[in-house]
Amino acid sequence: LGIAAMEFRQLLAASPAGGTVYVATGSSLSIASGRLSYAFGFQGPCISYDTACSAALSACHGAFRALQLGECVSSVVAGVSLMLAPATGASFAIAGMTSACGRSHTFDARADGFARGEGVGAFVQQHALTNDLDSVAIRGSAIRQDGRSASLTAPNGQAQRALLIAARNDAEVDEGSEVLIEAHGTGTPLGDPIETSSLGEAMLKCRDPMASPLSLGGVKAGLGHAEPAAGMTGLLALAMC
Repeated sequence: LGIAAMEFRQLLAASPAGGTVYVATGSSLSIASGRLSYAFGFQGPCISYDTACSAALSACHGAFRALQLGECVSSVVAGVSLMLAPATGASFAIAGMTSACGRSHTFDARADGFARGEGVGAFVQQHALTNDLDSVAIRGSAIRQDGRSASLTAPNGQAQRALLIAARNDAEVDEGSEVLIEAHGTGTPLGDPIETSSLGEAMLKCRDPMASPLSLGGVKAGLGHAEPAAGMTGLLALAMC
């Protein structure tokens, strides 16, 4: 499960249930995934991932590896984000991260920050290959951190390029064979140019000029930035394509 915010704990603590045991079991991030396993009777790996905007994608990566290692025969991957308290959004605005006009203008000259969004989504991963039209094959996965960059929240183009190449290698996909990229695309004047440059270096450098065009998608332009659930919205949008 990809999950990050602790706003529900604040609301719960201020409610009539604030002095009960349910504050602990109703607001812990570990219990959020544990409750799903409890309700459905799942006994495999059960992990809540808080890696901020990449939380749902980190959860997907963890589930993918668990399947490869035989730790489970199928998995449920989910991401969730709700905006329950204004303080979080206010802090993002003060930091200059959100859009003054309230839109994520992904890869647009008007980009001035991201618009926050809510979302919850889930899908099932399993080994079995089927002809079901609702199934999408995940060929490979990779996960990385920016390491040292201009600031704590600034992206690192070199690290992004390494990540893209690692994902391609893990999936055993030929260079230049990609047809669609679902980008992070927050709509910020700092992040978007670095991301497009990284994509160009990693995906276009060895691409045959006569090959099919490489399409670039950014679901945040339509749904906003769902933060810990953002990767889930991107994955589901990619699957629908």
